[in-house]
Amino acid sequence: MDALHGQTSCGSLLQKLQLVWDEVGENDEDRDKVLFQLDQECLDVYKRKVDQALKSRDLLLQALDYSKMELARLASALGEKSIATSPEKTARTIKQQLAALAPTLEQLGKQKKERINKFADIMSRIEQIRGEIAGNLEIGQQVAIPQINEDDLTDEKLRDFQSQLQELEKKKRERLKKVLEHVSTVQDLCSVLKMEHFSIITEVHESLDDSVGKDHKSISNDTLSKLDRTIATLNEDKTLRLKKLQELATQLNDLWDLMDTPTEERSLFDHVTCNRTASAEEVTAPGALALDIINQAEIEVQRLDELKYSKMKEIAFKKQTTLEDIYAGAHIVIDTAAAHDKIFALIESGSMEPTELIADMDSQILKAKEEALSRKEILDKVERWISACEEESWLEDYNRDDNRYNSGRGAHLNLKRAEKARIQVNKIGLVETLVAKTTAWEENHGLSFTYDGVPLLAMLDEYVMLRQEKEEEKRKMREQKRYTEQLLNIDREGPFGTRVSPYRVASTKKVPSPKPNGSTTNGSPGRRLSMSTQQNESKSSRSAGKKAAAVAAPPKTPASPNEAATAKEDNASIQHTDADPVPCSP
Repeated sequence: MDALHGQTSCGSLLQKLQLVWDEVGENDEDRDKVLFQLDQECLDVYKRKVDQALKSRDLLLQALDYSKMELARLASALGEKSIATSPEKTARTIKQQLAALAPTLEQLGKQKKERINKFADIMSRIEQIRGEIAGNLEIGQQVAIPQINEDDLTDEKLRDFQSQLQELEKKKRERLKKVLEHVSTVQDLCSVLKMEHFSIITEVHESLDDSVGKDHKSISNDTLSKLDRTIATLNEDKTLRLKKLQELATQLNDLWDLMDTPTEERSLFDHVTCNRTASAEEVTAPGALALDIINQAEIEVQRLDELKYSKMKEIAFKKQTTLEDIYAGAHIVIDTAAAHDKIFALIESGSMEPTELIADMDSQILKAKEEALSRKEILDKVERWISACEEESWLEDYNRDDNRYNSGRGAHLNLKRAEKARIQVNKIGLVETLVAKTTAWEENHGLSFTYDGVPLLAMLDEYVMLRQEKEEEKRKMREQKRYTEQLLNIDREGPFGTRVSPYRVASTKKVPSPKPNGSTTNGSPGRRLSMSTQQNESKSSRSAGKKAAAVAAPPKTPASPNEAATAKEDNASIQHTDADPVPCSP
């Protein structure tokens, strides 16, 4: 209708123009020119409209092409393969195609912005952690927004950055844990060394103070390197101090042992000596290696070192007494006076350090103990031999006692002792065993085995010889007794027929034999374990003969036949004694 209306209007105007021309009288030529001109102008208007329409179409086509390209780019950048690449194909016109693409473009644009924000956040955190590790960022400083490649915003790329972030966060946690462990180690070392840890820690980095939160502590390579160096320095200082303290503790123990310091006084320095054998890792007590403790130990060592010279004589002579006691217990004779003079001269001259002197005496004591131990088995048998000899002597005296069966006080005790003495005296092989053991000892040590300065083999040989003489003396006594009894039997009846009782004959009295020391007990070599050192020095080889003679000394022969006569009980006792063998080992 609009077009028809337009045509009607153009036609009416053309008719009106014809009427005007008719009235005016325009010729046909002018009229044709005007009509031609009108046609040209109409064509120009149409041409302009067509051109405008073509331009508009071209712009729409460009917009459509751009939208298609943007859609493809976004889909490629986002990795959205599920989006239709040409939704406009279902539409007829260009505007319909653009309208079909617009929602998809808007959706992908929003996704792009969200993805860019995610990338920016993750990449910023990655750069932040890298900067903290490298030490390029100060505490609390934020990194600049990183440059993001908008052409690659795929989920795969995002997951790659997320994986990098997770690894860096794990690395950050490990570094933070390591830093905290290092800080704790520094605090522990400072506690043991009694040092102020705050200044040492903050000198490494101010963020390592306890007042700073964990998330704001430095984890840079430089911080870790400084912490490692600090720990190494503190450990070296700890090792040096421990070595110094252990040396002082060893000196203290040596000086205490040297001067026999009581336990109460030693306990005052238990905090020093408790780490004498500990390693550096085992020393963890607070203040255990403080400088004031080391200084205290040094002062005590210096004090004891000065004190030891004044006590050196007392200590040296005490050890000499110990040495003499060991030798006396082992029945070894030494020159005690010369040893005392030598010790006194060494201390006064200062030619030997006190510790060297004490160490030498300790060595002598150890050697003396070893020698005493090697002699112990033989000495035990010598003691048993001496004890057997004493019992034999007592038994002989007892058998010669006419009143031994009287019912006086203690008679039953003497009877019991006599039974035990007979059992002990009758043991065989003791002397032979002693000779064999002593000979083996002398061959092994290349020395003569002496007992209180007298060779033991000489004592045993003389004892055996005197024992044989004693047996020979007993044999003569038995012959004399038989002869006496024969005389008594002849004189039993007197000239008037009276019977002479043998019991009226004077009884034999106890005749003791002399001992080496002048006593009257018969046959005992005497105990030598209790003799003093001076008595041991004054003995000569003659004492061995005296001792052996005392062991085997025979009883005196009666002066007359009457004195030799004894009762039947005495005869039985003498016969029993004559049958006793040489006392020997069990």
